[in-house]
Amino acid sequence: MVAPLKVGIAGLGTVGAEVVRLIEAQARILSERSGRAVRVVAVTARSKAKKRNLDLRGIAWAKDALALANDPGIDCLVELMGGSGDPALSAIEAALKSGKSVVTANKALIAKHGLRLAKSAERHGGALNFEAAVGAAIPVIKTLREGLAGTDINRVYGILNGTCNYILTRMEQEGLSFAECLKDAQRLGYAEANPSFDVDGHDTAQKLAILASLAFGTKVAQNAVYVEGISSIAPEDLRAAEELGFRVKLLGVAVRTPKGIEQRVHPTMVPKSSSIAQVMGVTNAVTIDGEGIPPITLVGPGAGGAATASAVVADIADVARGIRAKPFGRPVERLRATSKAPMERHEGGYYIRLMARDLAGTAATIATRLAEQKISIESIVQRHPDGVDAAGTKGKASPVPVILITYATSEDAVYRALQAVQRDKVISGRPQVIRIEKN
Repeated sequence: MVAPLKVGIAGLGTVGAEVVRLIEAQARILSERSGRAVRVVAVTARSKAKKRNLDLRGIAWAKDALALANDPGIDCLVELMGGSGDPALSAIEAALKSGKSVVTANKALIAKHGLRLAKSAERHGGALNFEAAVGAAIPVIKTLREGLAGTDINRVYGILNGTCNYILTRMEQEGLSFAECLKDAQRLGYAEANPSFDVDGHDTAQKLAILASLAFGTKVAQNAVYVEGISSIAPEDLRAAEELGFRVKLLGVAVRTPKGIEQRVHPTMVPKSSSIAQVMGVTNAVTIDGEGIPPITLVGPGAGGAATASAVVADIADVARGIRAKPFGRPVERLRATSKAPMERHEGGYYIRLMARDLAGTAATIATRLAEQKISIESIVQRHPDGVDAAGTKGKASPVPVILITYATSEDAVYRALQAVQRDKVISGRPQVIRIEKN
């Protein structure tokens, strides 16, 4: 009879407590699917006295995460404390060095120290599983690492932050400003008191760096990701997108190009007909474009205690089965270095919104400057203010919103053209530019 897998859990917050409950509730199914029982035998957290509505009778309480990692009575350390450094880092390193397996949901730690930890797991024979670090219940790590092991990946992109998707959904559906939606997201608990990590794109960048490594065999490098947030998006951009057959999403995109792997996070216009455009609210989605297969889109809850716990327990089940996959799909020594691709070289379609001065020759000047950079226009929309200026009075020439959709061009060409238009003084304010991601 195979001995049970003895699990120690560091961190008993929302996710950790749910993992304990789920292992207990699914004990029979886990045993049948894994070929052995799975038991939580030890835990640790910052406060032992905190009420958690958990029955921890018969479960040992370790002094701290490092003591738990070094406990010879556990086979698998589950790290759910968070943070890109200690105590999580020291605990995971100690567990791996002693030959234990590790399961974590810690995207910040994997993005920063994943290669170092993966090398330790390879050297000492334990597993390092982190399915819950990207997309929670969406099994995108296993899909890239195992399910598509025989497929050459060309592009992986997705909605990787529920807070941003919630804000953009509310802005589109209710015509609210970014500031109004952010305030409401904070009230509802979808956004932190300091939301910059989410809305400025850094959370998505960490997750994208992990996905890019799995997809393309590159070293995890968050500093190789171009990052742009959603705070500049205005309701008029979302209305224009709707009219033109697009939706605006904050996407993380990693794509193979002739010049290397391009990794970028930014607001993006996607065709409303695409699968990813249908993903609304706090839901996450990832699309994988592989050689010889149609695009695969995985959709599901990207955060929350139950969703994250389900991915954690699935990783624990893999440990119980004896699966020891290379954490990033290849030996660490085979992963290639990658660098930040200059966005000036990015090529694609663009949405451009200008506030053009309502004067003779303005349209011709804009068209000339675009033509000088060999930029072709797919569509143009011009809205007239009916003789009402920005102050609401009649008779003065007001800036006229002009919206352009370009065919594929380079980012450098777009900004050279716009700089020339600004020098010509035929527009007011700063142009709005949003990249377009085709199917």
